[in-house]
Amino acid sequence: MTGKILVILFIGLLGFVYQAVTPPPARICGTPNGPSITAPRIKLSDGRHLAYKEQGVSKDQAKYKIVFIHGFDCCRHDVVIASTLSHDVIESLGIYIVSFDRPGYGESDPHPQRTPKSLALDIEELADKLELGSKFYVVGFSMGGQVVWGCLKYIPHRLAGAALLTPVVNYWWPGFPSNLSTKSYYDQLLPDQWTLRVAHYLPWLTYWWNTQKFFPSSSVAAHSSDILFTQDMQLAPIFGASQEQYRAQIRQQGEFESLHRDAMIGFGTWEFDPMDLKNPFDKNEGFVHIWQGDEDGLVPVILQRYIAEKLPWIQYHEMKGGGHLFPYADGMGDKIIKTFLLGEKFVL
Repeated sequence: MTGKILVILFIGLLGFVYQAVTPPPARICGTPNGPSITAPRIKLSDGRHLAYKEQGVSKDQAKYKIVFIHGFDCCRHDVVIASTLSHDVIESLGIYIVSFDRPGYGESDPHPQRTPKSLALDIEELADKLELGSKFYVVGFSMGGQVVWGCLKYIPHRLAGAALLTPVVNYWWPGFPSNLSTKSYYDQLLPDQWTLRVAHYLPWLTYWWNTQKFFPSSSVAAHSSDILFTQDMQLAPIFGASQEQYRAQIRQQGEFESLHRDAMIGFGTWEFDPMDLKNPFDKNEGFVHIWQGDEDGLVPVILQRYIAEKLPWIQYHEMKGGGHLFPYADGMGDKIIKTFLLGEKFVL
């Protein structure tokens, strides 16, 4: 009798554990009981949809066509450069910008097999569906900046240039010296250290770790720091929503397919090391830029400096006193775009 009770208890425990670690199914937009579709979308070759938003001049008249890639816990509306880019610069240079919800965010379908390569190919297909031409520019902010490395690896032949704004680094990229990456990792808040450790070593526990109440998880996902809370304050009123409502729109298909999968991919084991990349622009310099603040609380500046040293064909711009959100500063969009597209000297 005791043995049977123990077996029943063990089976019950397994069921409890399985339920705790298994994320709920995504609430896919346009399905019964799922969020409604409000944005224009393209249908990809595998049947998934990407929601997008166009800004600037008409793409038929544009001289510069830019695909913007949003960051962690953001969506197609979070176009950093557009928020501080003047109308005069847009019109005089002929700038067209298309942003899109990365898979699982906003109104873009989740992609359970998402990788750095698959997202780069999504961007290429988005450009083709929108008829942007044989070459286009990519600009990524934060986690979106990290995505740009995949574009440089897998679709370099489609790029006219690339800009990475405070791009997130992966502490486990093999090109980093262990002492440098280890120090930078342990300089992060303890809850964030554990969140990244789980995402890297035990990705199957990522959902449980970020939903359990016993230990503090990611401070960024919880918006317990000012870094992304400031972003909510800036953008939510624009769309007639409170900060909570705006964040809910970003995560409306489920936090696992948006936030959690972002962490699993961004800090997982990559199939390539960005520091092994070769210049995709025939030894010409100036087509790839990195902007980084030296007081960034999310992305260690010492690791960004190391990447710039390893890849001297990249134009590296370091903002003295700049934090993670420095691209939102007044006039910064004009300065970044003029440096990126025209080759003007970046002056603060």
